[in-house]
Amino acid sequence: MNSEPNWAQAAQRMQETFGEGLKQAMSAFSTGQAAGLPSADLTAFRPPGQVQPAISFDPAKLLELQQSYIKEASALWNQCLQPGEAVPAAADRRFSAEAWKKNPLSQFSASTYLLNSHALMGLAEAVEGDAKTKARLRFAVEQWMAATAPSNFLALNAEAQQKAIDTRGESIAKGLANMLHDLKQGHVSMTDESVFEVGKNVATTEGAVVFENEYFQLLEYKPLTGKVYEKPFLLVPPCINKFYILDLQPENSLIRYAVAQGHRTFVLSWRNPDESMAEKTWDDYIEHAPIKAISVVQEITGADSINALGFCVGGTILATALSVLAARGEKPVASVTLLTSLLDFTDTGILDIFIDETSVKYREAEMGKGGLLKGTDLASTFSFLRPNDLVWNYVVGNYLKGETPPPFDLLYWNSDSTNLPGPFYAWYLRNTYFENNLVKPGKTVVCGEKIDLGNIDMPVYIYGSREDHIVPIGGAYASTQVLPGKKRFVMGASGHIAGVINPPAKNKRSSWTHDNLPATKAAGAKFPTAQRDWLKGATEHPGSWWTDWSSWLEEHAGKQIAAPKAYGSRKYQVIEPAPGRYVKAKA
Repeated sequence: MNSEPNWAQAAQRMQETFGEGLKQAMSAFSTGQAAGLPSADLTAFRPPGQVQPAISFDPAKLLELQQSYIKEASALWNQCLQPGEAVPAAADRRFSAEAWKKNPLSQFSASTYLLNSHALMGLAEAVEGDAKTKARLRFAVEQWMAATAPSNFLALNAEAQQKAIDTRGESIAKGLANMLHDLKQGHVSMTDESVFEVGKNVATTEGAVVFENEYFQLLEYKPLTGKVYEKPFLLVPPCINKFYILDLQPENSLIRYAVAQGHRTFVLSWRNPDESMAEKTWDDYIEHAPIKAISVVQEITGADSINALGFCVGGTILATALSVLAARGEKPVASVTLLTSLLDFTDTGILDIFIDETSVKYREAEMGKGGLLKGTDLASTFSFLRPNDLVWNYVVGNYLKGETPPPFDLLYWNSDSTNLPGPFYAWYLRNTYFENNLVKPGKTVVCGEKIDLGNIDMPVYIYGSREDHIVPIGGAYASTQVLPGKKRFVMGASGHIAGVINPPAKNKRSSWTHDNLPATKAAGAKFPTAQRDWLKGATEHPGSWWTDWSSWLEEHAGKQIAAPKAYGSRKYQVIEPAPGRYVKAKA
């Protein structure tokens, strides 16, 4: 009997077999499901059941892929048949444990899986179609392959099996208990959430709530210096997350850092919407949150103007509010800081694959007049943008190995999700990600005013993270081409959160600065081109970008005056200690 497979016949079957794999992957993407333990709910941006285009392949790329697959599969098979020859260790951390190396069957399954993953991704690249279709295919294949890895299944995971033997089954019992716990709480545990409590060991910077309405609470923080700058400082965090990402621990708190630099600091803490807010709109949020917060800060401090910061969606919201105020002839903000924020949505990175007319109309029909987008749905979508790191890693650890993930403040915050009102969300999808209307002067009307970002003519500090997958660095840089005032653009290392939360004391990572801001060289060109031109002449600075920003903000903060001895004012009395009750409400 010949033990050598017929590779020519295998090559003929490859397109059919892997082509079916592509269809299954796209089906999983369309229905919001992937094989495996958790549900890959990716429907926060895209509707379920969306019809996908027919798949055809570039013949030359397909032939090259077939030949490569035959060569690699034949080498792997022959290696298995040689006496004393071990299958090479898989170059993937999922299969790097010693137990995988000691189990020939598991090692072969891992190597075969990686070979097929490579081939399937190659097929996705060989598909003929437009860029968006190919991007969707790549994403779908990544989801499918992440979900079907042999490490995700106890019957194939040599490391989990060895641990079960070593613990005499205790790891399996703990894994089942972990699974039942996560099913009850509604999400996969990324950290030991029992260790943290908002206001006790996260969000602990001392302050008080000095104003509230149904949209937000306004927090004022206790000065840490004898004098403060005359222009108060207001932070507007994203409403899709809770504000305490900016105040996790004293040593990595951007809020505490601002207070320690002598700024009289206020933070807008969003309410976690419930059914009573199911009909709130984008206009409602702009009028009754940032615009109101700016006004209250001015009243409390008596300042003619303030400095303001917007983070992520908070930056989009803040810029919209400032445009509304400018249209009304009001310019109460002296300078603006935008952290990983999008104003021009030309370059939205991976999230672009979810956005089209069908998906936007679906959301408008579903919740455009009322309803809530559940925070768990949005959190799940963002987690599956990095499935191996933020989903399957914890499935394997928590359930197959029976481990409890270690305490990590950032991951606790990441799991503390927030809801969004449906009308607010539907407006945001259409007018930003889909139609990119904010950068079209007069195209949109918010709070009765035509939006023109060109009226935001104050100094602006714009920060983008180099490896950000939510706000790509080109998308962050694009704001330099939209806003007319004097601008400073700074790029930091790492991603959307780790790049921002990078205190100077840790002396980690780097930042880059450049005084020139190149524009796009051709009409319709995407902003990564201009950002790359900017980077060519940029200077790298080891460590945090916070010190550069602090120096910039100081230039716009005015003179120093005596620090206030009490929170609020006669009109705005203390309601409760910071961080307030709004941030503690669960989705």
